[in-house]
Amino acid sequence: MSTKFKAAVVQAAPIFMDLDASIDKAITIIERAARENAKLIAFSEAWFPGYPWWIWLSPTAHNVKYFQQYHENSLVVGSPQFERLAKAAKDNNIFISAGASERDHGSLYLAQFLFSDQGELIQGRRKLKPTHQERTVYGDGDGSDFGVFDTDIGRIGQLCCWEHLQPLSKYAMFSMHEQVHIAAWPSFSTYPQAFSLGATANMAASQVYALEGQCYVLAPTATVSQEMYDILVENEAQAELISVGGGYAQIFGPDGSPLCEQIPEKEEGILFAEIDLGAIAVAKSFADPVGHYSRPDVTRLLLNRSVQRPVEEVSLPSDDIEGSEGIEPSVEGESGL
Repeated sequence: MSTKFKAAVVQAAPIFMDLDASIDKAITIIERAARENAKLIAFSEAWFPGYPWWIWLSPTAHNVKYFQQYHENSLVVGSPQFERLAKAAKDNNIFISAGASERDHGSLYLAQFLFSDQGELIQGRRKLKPTHQERTVYGDGDGSDFGVFDTDIGRIGQLCCWEHLQPLSKYAMFSMHEQVHIAAWPSFSTYPQAFSLGATANMAASQVYALEGQCYVLAPTATVSQEMYDILVENEAQAELISVGGGYAQIFGPDGSPLCEQIPEKEEGILFAEIDLGAIAVAKSFADPVGHYSRPDVTRLLLNRSVQRPVEEVSLPSDDIEGSEGIEPSVEGESGL
């Protein structure tokens, strides 16, 4: 396939815990990207309505005070806010990958939604395993929404944050012959003493994903705005754990090369890169981990894509129900058989 198009990744802060205002800002960004002739734009992890950074700054009991507002401003599938994103995709003739806190009744999930340039929902997926403190806010996804999808601009897949540190999940995605991958990250301005949580390590994971999977990787990141910082930081101890900024968005080619000049970490903007799906063939000729460079006789992966429901409804056949009438309950000490 020789499809060529321009892709865009967002480096910007949402309007923290304000879903409607965040969507207003997102539409402005989407419109700008469309004016630059981008065909695909990607937002960071939980951009709608912002990543809940308080989970890393205080004990859970302290953080309960944030939860109602965050819950009420999380994105619901089919809601007016959700439909505004779909309409923005159609109005601007652009594919949108939106990272969101998804609300499903009483639970929240770290979700990614992929809209076509006609405003159709191609994929809604949930992060398989929220990382560390995220598990105080979000539930687990399952394999039912784990996939790569054919579109007019190539085969597109999505993962977020430390899903890029799970080798089996990555290999499952590679096996679906992904061409364009959205690697949604939050920002990188918390826990400066933890190298594993910083930009260097995590953007390297996106770069390695491109190299291992021979695909383009769009890696959007958010920033922590001054407004967000003022909401989150209440004392000196918290101030040592987070700072304004943290934006390190990038786009990588199928050989792992960075394709954009990065924006300063405290600044907002959009990064653009030209995508040429034909270049993937060159990268694949060197190493295709699920093709000529695989050894299924030695190692294989088991992938379960079934829905995991907490409740399964069953119906007894009518004959069994009718036959149950008149059965005497067993007496203690008797088998009842």
